[in-house]
Amino acid sequence: MRALILDSEAISRLARDKWTTAETGDVHAFLTAAIDRMAPVRVPAAVLAEQYRGVGFDQQVDSLLSRYKDTIKIVDTDRELARFVGNLLARHGRGSQDHVDATVVATAARLGGGVILTSDQGDVAALADGLPGVSVEPLR
Repeated sequence: MRALILDSEAISRLARDKWTTAETGDVHAFLTAAIDRMAPVRVPAAVLAEQYRGVGFDQQVDSLLSRYKDTIKIVDTDRELARFVGNLLARHGRGSQDHVDATVVATAARLGGGVILTSDQGDVAALADGLPGVSVEPLR
């Protein structure tokens, strides 16, 4: 069962309940499908760091994580993941500005593959190139 990995924009849309419009319904569809398949849903802690921006935003993210506490699990950056991220950045000639994208990709790879839901398809797909079982789905 392939995991669903959420990037910053996916979390943003879910946290801000923007999934009722036609342009953001894909986040809800992917999450619902993952829940129906009992697939793991993961978000790297680095993604949350991009979302926590003060009291109002923090509450929205925390509320989302509370609503889905049994579904969306946070992946901490341990030494092994940090090494994978750093090596992934080096292999692709990327700098620190791509750290979070690389962390999302490394999380999927470390889980043995997964589907990454992202608004940054170009960068994420480039970083995921050649990693078995890792696919990238764009947010529309």
